[in-house]
Amino acid sequence: MEFKIGVLAGDGIGPEIVEQAIKVMDAVATKFGHQFNYTKALVGAIAIDETGNPYPDETHQVCLDSDAVLFGAIGDPKYDNNPAAKVRPEQGLLGMRQKLGLYANIRPVATFPSLIDKSPLKRDIVQDVDLVVIRELTGGIYFGARGRSEDLTSAFDTCVYTVEEVERILKLAYSYAGKRSKRVTVVDKANVLSSSRLWREVAQRVEKEYTDIETDYMLVDNAAMQLIQWPKKFDVMVTENMFGDILSDEASVITGSMGLLPSASVGRETSVFEPIHGSYPQAAGKDIANPLATVLSAAMLLESLDLLEEAQAVRDVVNKSLNEGVVTEDISGEGKAYKTSEVGAWLAENI
Repeated sequence: MEFKIGVLAGDGIGPEIVEQAIKVMDAVATKFGHQFNYTKALVGAIAIDETGNPYPDETHQVCLDSDAVLFGAIGDPKYDNNPAAKVRPEQGLLGMRQKLGLYANIRPVATFPSLIDKSPLKRDIVQDVDLVVIRELTGGIYFGARGRSEDLTSAFDTCVYTVEEVERILKLAYSYAGKRSKRVTVVDKANVLSSSRLWREVAQRVEKEYTDIETDYMLVDNAAMQLIQWPKKFDVMVTENMFGDILSDEASVITGSMGLLPSASVGRETSVFEPIHGSYPQAAGKDIANPLATVLSAAMLLESLDLLEEAQAVRDVVNKSLNEGVVTEDISGEGKAYKTSEVGAWLAENI
């Protein structure tokens, strides 16, 4: 089969880790008789540098024309350290989500047996953790009205949600739960925020459509605490944009490394697959960044194209690399630390 894949490597370590994922996808194509046609496009700081726009129209068209998009990372210190910058790399990410209608971010969090002792949490807490954080991606405070007063002594950010936005993300969460352990946790701050009270109101109505699935409600501060104390109690966690941003990053440390967690952003148009970590500019060009989260994101991409056996082959080879210690310095411990490119080549060879 033939597929069109948009490639948005982005900034920092993005190009290096995406390159390894492409090596693996090419090995999959050879093994299973497929053809992946890649089209590269600019996004983030590099897009600002070359076009003045963090998400150029040309990049958007590449995404629309693709069957799926493999994405690296966005961010650059020269913008992070300049509060006066009017255009920022992260605006490209928000623009992409908005224009492609990427209303849901799916982040699976599962522990790897060979890395359990690298988690900052005790073995009995993290062993067999397997949960999914589903984050609403195009509403809330990140997309609401914002600004500063004329005298610059105050600032505001507005959190707005509609019933339709809440309903569609909840139904997606229930569809995932139906294929898993049939448990949904709705996270909000309904004791304080009007937008959260809307979330809970809609959720209490939607849950009645899924009588075979257990639903519970949790305030976000309590959820943050319980995610560390009892992560195994969660199956599918669904929440609004900012809470999801924070909780999914918190959940990532359960595994022992942010460099191991993939994600998918799905919606009206082409879906985007990316590692959850940032651009890690300090490591850019050093060939030391962990590519496994990006490779696992490629597995999710393959799965979205109904290439289920191919996706499992990628997950299997990642598990093999972890078990055999073919990993980068962030998780190598006292063992040999392989280069980013070496890990990618090993994965491709072992496909």
